[in-house]
Amino acid sequence: MQPEVKIFSGTNSEYLATQIARSFGKELGNIKIQKFSDGEFQPVYLESIRGDYVFLVQSTFAPSDNLMELLMMIDAAKRASAGYITAVIPYFGFARQDRKDKPRVSIASKLVANLLTVAGADRVMTMDLHAPQIQGFFDIPVDHLDSSAIFIPYIEKLNLENLTFASPDVGSTNRVREVASYFNAEMVICDKQRKRANEIASMTVIGDVTGRNVVLIDDICDTAGTLSKSAAILKERGALSVRAFCTHPVLSGNAYANIENSVLESMVVCDTIPLRQESSKIEVCSTAELFAVAIRNTFENKSIHSLFIHSQRKK
Repeated sequence: MQPEVKIFSGTNSEYLATQIARSFGKELGNIKIQKFSDGEFQPVYLESIRGDYVFLVQSTFAPSDNLMELLMMIDAAKRASAGYITAVIPYFGFARQDRKDKPRVSIASKLVANLLTVAGADRVMTMDLHAPQIQGFFDIPVDHLDSSAIFIPYIEKLNLENLTFASPDVGSTNRVREVASYFNAEMVICDKQRKRANEIASMTVIGDVTGRNVVLIDDICDTAGTLSKSAAILKERGALSVRAFCTHPVLSGNAYANIENSVLESMVVCDTIPLRQESSKIEVCSTAELFAVAIRNTFENKSIHSLFIHSQRKK
């Protein structure tokens, strides 16, 4: 028997896993997450996976049950003699805790990397890590997909004149510079200072946006405070319009209200995290086809280089 590709989903990522499996050309694998009255759960594979290439789709957004569920799915697959186990994590939670930025704190993203490896994952596939160097926390291969493969074609269809790209903070500079380079466009930086987490003390714009249509690009939108503040300042500095493209819509706290009340024309996000409510300003782009192609190429031992278009400078 030749090994097969089998795609399974955790509880809270089934909406995306179903689309990935459909794009791949298969039905989602048969798994049951048994729930117990005390709050514990247990994943049970309802079909044989012996010797197969098993892809487990689960974003690890809050609550931490999502991460624990993924770890237990990996462990169960290993004990069921799966041939090769890939953890497909569209949104890699805890990625913002990638260093000791103050005394006596955890480096949670390194801990998660260790947990995934020890649980039995042979490979990790994810998208837009908050800090790309997190790939180095793993001693197993990591396929780090890039949302620019989705966002760049969308931006091209907008046909915006006088296009300028903006980074909402210094940390996103490299990501924005690569997209701006593709369009041969200018970029500016919104430099922020925080009082504390999720609270901005001040912000300044480095660069000129007068008479420009500005596109903000970031990997995570949490409370939307930074994006809303950035958009307001860019408009004050003379921008004609401001749009935002964010990969992971965490959208906690007052995020939806902040977006609705902002000067943003629109915000485009990926479906790595499900939206908790609808918003007239938020549009969701699917990542299913991108992950499906990456899964196929991984199974067939082909390169995934063709999935990265951000480095191809626009002619």
